Amino acid sequence: MMSKNSFISIITQEEKEENSGSVESQVFHFTSNIRRLTSHLQLHKRDFLSQRGLRKILGKRQRLLTYLSNKNKVRYKKLMDQLDIREPKTR
Repeated sequence: MMSKNSFISIITQEEKEENSGSVESQVFHFTSNIRRLTSHLQLHKRDFLSQRGLRKILGKRQRLLTYLSNKNKVRYKKLMDQLDIREPKTR
């Protein structure tokens, strides 16, 4: 069993309590969920419900990141670097 936040928390506890609705903390939360589900699915390849949940979370995170990149490029770049997320392919 993996712990909930198996990768190191980048956002400090004070920031988390202060502003849990900020785009950054939401993306951070989604990212930790995504990493947890990914490792779960490596063990349980045929768990299709979890795959669906993963896709939904990925979509939500993508929408938030798109919003942030349109609003504030600097914060977007910083967040992408911190959480080690790949840039989406631009069309």
